[in-house]
Amino acid sequence: MAIKIFITGGTFDKEYNELNGELYFKDTHMDELLSKGRSRLEVNIKTLMMIDSLEMTPDHRNLIAEECQQCEEERIVITHGTDTMAETARVLAKKVTGKTIVLTGAMIPIKFGSSDGLFNLGSALAFVQSLPAGVYVAMNGRYFNWDNVRKNRQTGIFEELPIPTAAK
Repeated sequence: MAIKIFITGGTFDKEYNELNGELYFKDTHMDELLSKGRSRLEVNIKTLMMIDSLEMTPDHRNLIAEECQQCEEERIVITHGTDTMAETARVLAKKVTGKTIVLTGAMIPIKFGSSDGLFNLGSALAFVQSLPAGVYVAMNGRYFNWDNVRKNRQTGIFEELPIPTAAK
C-alpha cells in the first residue's frame, strides 16, 4: 500500500529571497527530493498548508489529524516545522489510532543545499514502513515516540526527554 505524505511547511520547504534576505514559502520540494533520493516507493502527496510551525494553531493541528484519520493509507509521513513538531505529534497521538505516523522536518531549508531534510525524509520513509502503529518523530537519523521527544534549542538536535529526578 502507498505511503501518504502530508506537507505542512516548516523550514523543510522554505525558499530564500536574495533581495531582502527573508525566508518564504513558494511550493513544496517533495517531488524533487524523492527523485534525488531515487525513491521507488509508492507515495501519495498532499499539501495541507505551507506555514511556519510557530504560526500553527489548534485548527491547523485538527486539520492534520482529520486528514490522517480520513486517508486510506495506514502509513503517513508529515513534513513539519521543527519548533512545534512535538506538539503536533501529541495531538495526533490523541486523535488518530491504528496508523503509523512519522513527523519529520529540517533545521536548514532544502534550497540551501546543505540541508538535513533529504536525510530526515529518507529516515522517515524507512521508519514509517518498519514501526508499528503509533506516532513518531524522525530527526537526525533517529526516531522518537511522540511522548518522549523534544527539540534541544541549544544543540539544534532532537532528543529524548530527560528522566525526572524523582523517577531515577
